[in-house]
Amino acid sequence: MSLNVNSNGPLDRAFAILDFVAAQLKAQTAAEIAKNLDLPLPTAHRLINNLQARGLLQRAPCTKYLVVGNNLVLLARNAIGSAFRTTRRHAVLQTVAAEIGEQCEIGIVRNNAVVYLDSVLVEVPQRLRFDPGHSAPLYCTSTGKIYMSMLPVKAREKLVRSLQMKQHTDRTITDPVALLAVLEETRRDRWTRTNEEFVKGVVGCAVPILVPGRTLIACLGTSVPVARVTFEELQRFREPLVRAAKLLSETILQASTDFTEERIL
Repeated sequence: MSLNVNSNGPLDRAFAILDFVAAQLKAQTAAEIAKNLDLPLPTAHRLINNLQARGLLQRAPCTKYLVVGNNLVLLARNAIGSAFRTTRRHAVLQTVAAEIGEQCEIGIVRNNAVVYLDSVLVEVPQRLRFDPGHSAPLYCTSTGKIYMSMLPVKAREKLVRSLQMKQHTDRTITDPVALLAVLEETRRDRWTRTNEEFVKGVVGCAVPILVPGRTLIACLGTSVPVARVTFEELQRFREPLVRAAKLLSETILQASTDFTEERIL
């Protein structure tokens, strides 16, 4: 997102500060924010204090460095969820679920866990359920692996080594070195699979949903009983999921238009 810091006044400058901090790979000082946005330092301090008071920015513990605040994270989560809960995007999900004959779900990462925003079920035996609001671990789900794979190398390694990885099944990857190798492969291939790593007898795969600038906004995936689809057979779902993810990416920025249209109709 590109915002003009000098366009219309304090609100534009406040949004520009939020946009800048959210886009950085490391925490920023007020002086760095002011310099990069060409703001007078007193103005930057005043706006930053107001944003902190509203929970949109916060200081990293025991430092002067600023990061996004909890309220901004919650706002982003709700905005992403709303963007995917439209008739047009749900129709894409229904189409790909019908094409592959399996449940499909859209998931994001929140508080180091996968949270599902939308899902479409199909009428088949041994059906699984990943309803909106359901959560799952990062390290043993396809969506979690996609998310971690797209982090910068140092941030990825730090996150992996900080996770408390529980052995959910005998196939769960709990060794950080082994998981990092899988994540490197996932980053290269832009898709990944899980082999009974979270639930015994369940395999799955996922692809990223990207917006302009190749920023990850969510993942599109499926989870199925291994009795119906083997780990190797997941490969046939890759192309349909990639096509659907591209359609979702193309429509995600039209969320406001969809919102208006659906309430007019």
